[in-house]
Amino acid sequence: MNDTKNQMLLVRGLTLAALILMVIAYFSPIWWVSLTAPNYPKEAFPDGIRIHFHFDGVYNGCSPISASSRLGRETIQADLGDDLAEREAGAAQQAGELGLNCVHEMNTINHYVGMYPIDTGSPVELRLSKFIFGFLAVMMLGFMATKRRNQLMILGAGFAAVTAWMVIDQIVMGQMNAFADHYYHEASTFFNQPEVLARWMDNLKFATKAAMAGLVVAMVIVMLGVWKIRGFILLLVLVPALLPVFFVLDYAGWLWFFGHNLHPWGAFTVKPFMPTVFGEGKVAQFSTYSYPYYGYALLLACSAASFVALLIRRKMMREGQA
Repeated sequence: MNDTKNQMLLVRGLTLAALILMVIAYFSPIWWVSLTAPNYPKEAFPDGIRIHFHFDGVYNGCSPISASSRLGRETIQADLGDDLAEREAGAAQQAGELGLNCVHEMNTINHYVGMYPIDTGSPVELRLSKFIFGFLAVMMLGFMATKRRNQLMILGAGFAAVTAWMVIDQIVMGQMNAFADHYYHEASTFFNQPEVLARWMDNLKFATKAAMAGLVVAMVIVMLGVWKIRGFILLLVLVPALLPVFFVLDYAGWLWFFGHNLHPWGAFTVKPFMPTVFGEGKVAQFSTYSYPYYGYALLLACSAASFVALLIRRKMMREGQA
């Protein structure tokens, strides 16, 4: 009896640790990408054109620069033309004069090869990521319970809270419409055809609502699975353990989309290509670098703890201890 109790305490401790790591990873940069080129010297761009991918969006990865670095940057803008200078001036007002806005800088580079703005990628999963993580967190809390009645109570209360949060945030408070307007603005800087953009906005809203409904359906399936199938409880920790795989698949899929949906009005003609997912690559005159960041290490630690907890719980179930 004591051995069973100790094993269950270990399972709960590992699951709780995995849950904490997962939450921290959500607020951390998961992957970073940097571009370097001869016309972007280190004096002006010490980190290259660097951006950080999070679960909820893409963020500036460039370090603050000195006055001399800004002077070098202004020289680059003059060399590249007035259009880039005007874009950079607008970005400077948003980002402040103390730092580089490398998300904007990356968009400017992508624009010249006919590539979509970065913020148009993953428009549904990034905006719903906090609710997906809430869904996963509730599953992990349910996994920590031993009795089926307690598991269902935790899952039911948690899923109801996540659903209410999602509906209030996206529908009642209008966050879905607000992002659709932002998406329209970002896409219009690249593809200025109002009738097409309006259709894209409608599709985005429909896809977001469909994904929200799908998440609710997934909650119902989990509840039914735990209620009816004895071994289903293991999936409550297996799914969060696979987050590192899910991230890479989604990231690679959107890179493929960006690289294979180039528009012909770019200043430079580039054949469709697969951007580098991991490692170093080359596109035209740019060297590209794409590597996991410390947030991905947190995900891997979360996955390891989750798998160990799963294996212990599975062993206990086989031996009739749980």
